[in-house]
Amino acid sequence: MSVTVYFITEAIDGIRSFLETGGPVLSYIGVLIFLMWILIIERLSFMWFGYRKYRKSVINAWQQRPDRNSWNAEQIRAAMISRAKVRLNKSLPMIQAMVALCPLLGLLGTVTGMIEVFNVMTISGTGNARSMASGVSKATIPTMAGMVGALSGVFASSYLKRTAKRETELLEDKLVLDH
Repeated sequence: MSVTVYFITEAIDGIRSFLETGGPVLSYIGVLIFLMWILIIERLSFMWFGYRKYRKSVINAWQQRPDRNSWNAEQIRAAMISRAKVRLNKSLPMIQAMVALCPLLGLLGTVTGMIEVFNVMTISGTGNARSMASGVSKATIPTMAGMVGALSGVFASSYLKRTAKRETELLEDKLVLDH
């Protein structure tokens, strides 16, 4: 048990020192990435588990309709497909906005870190490289974290978009109009 506690405290200390090295903007980037991945995981779980049940109920409702060839039936079919598409694409715009925000927050971290470098240069001149190194790390680490968060979000977001589009097309194929 004490080995586990030791590793947990070491991990927390490592995270704390990483956040201090990266500056205050890194905390905001971390929160943003965490929230983005919460939404991504929710969408993945819906698509893998919840949507199947919903799709089955939509297909059953369509097949139980006596009228599947009139203009009204076409409109009802379109509405069913539209509702499914809305359910599949829920939270995707928010995820995409968070993906776009990650590098911008990284850029903000770069600017704040460089301001710190310039302040050190103003006070102590260019001869104190150790003092400037803190500002440089506060400039580069948030940029890296923002880019890593954005890249991971882009891959997940594009997968979710592709899956939503494919599932919508498959549902359209299942809801056949009788002619």
